[in-house]
Amino acid sequence: MTIQQLKYIVALDEERHFARAAELCMVSQPGLTTQLKNVEEEIGIKIFDRTKVPLTPTVLGIEIIRRAKKILKEVDEIRDFIITEKNVLEGEVKLGVIATLSPYLIPLFIQSMKGAAPKMHFIIKEASTVQLMQDLETGSIDIALMATPTGNSNLREYPVFKEPFVAYLNENHPMAHADFYEMQPSDKPELLLLQNEYCYNAQLLEICDIKGNPKLMQQFSYDISSIETLKNLVRAQLGFAIIPELSILNERDSTYFKPFKEPKPVREISLVVSDTFSRKLLLEKMSEAIWNSLPDSMRKEIKYKKIKWNDSPYFIKALKG
Repeated sequence: MTIQQLKYIVALDEERHFARAAELCMVSQPGLTTQLKNVEEEIGIKIFDRTKVPLTPTVLGIEIIRRAKKILKEVDEIRDFIITEKNVLEGEVKLGVIATLSPYLIPLFIQSMKGAAPKMHFIIKEASTVQLMQDLETGSIDIALMATPTGNSNLREYPVFKEPFVAYLNENHPMAHADFYEMQPSDKPELLLLQNEYCYNAQLLEICDIKGNPKLMQQFSYDISSIETLKNLVRAQLGFAIIPELSILNERDSTYFKPFKEPKPVREISLVVSDTFSRKLLLEKMSEAIWNSLPDSMRKEIKYKKIKWNDSPYFIKALKG
């Protein structure tokens, strides 16, 4: 016996007429008749006396109808409870953020989100993209803020904004006084990457059109995990970097960074959840808070080229290696 069959029984009791009940349930009259017959055969009891006009419940049918109405009422209450829970902006949420975004966006996001959902408590974890995807699938975190697409069919992605990449150059770089950066042959062997940030590095290699693992810095090798360290190495003329625009938010007057010409290389930043996550209102509020916290320059329409990482040979090889 199904919930839908219980609805048919209650409709028949209310209308006492097969044609009207079928119309109310948006089903054909033969279909409704068949469903009633199936239920009666399943339980071995006649619910309605078809010989009477109008249609009349049997003695046992009256009790079955009463119980069916009670069950349907409880089903509606469960549905209302779920809707309420989906829309409540209270409680604890575990939010994971990629390390190349967290130091720059999270302080802005927290201030904006305080006004949108003052009763929410966020536990924020900074990690690599690969770790965040694993944590989403195991339930260790509820939501991840990261670069997409992931290519993971078990996750759902809700794009929020596109963050341009910029070149970070030392004062003696050939493009140091140009308005826009254009790739120089001498830059490729000096490109600085981040340790274990395979997704981020894959994007940089795509921008620079470097195939495979780059040969970097003959005398020194760096185990770097911070964009701020990359910038300091560039200032010391020890390499070349491509970094996300939010990381130079407080350096607008600096001469070290140069934007790319349009179409600008960008990374898509999304809120990512498991395919069972249901709190859509929370995602909407978070997306709105993030968007509102962005600098005006990043909310403007631009011509761009989205840089992916999930299909990069470098990324795939790094994970296998």
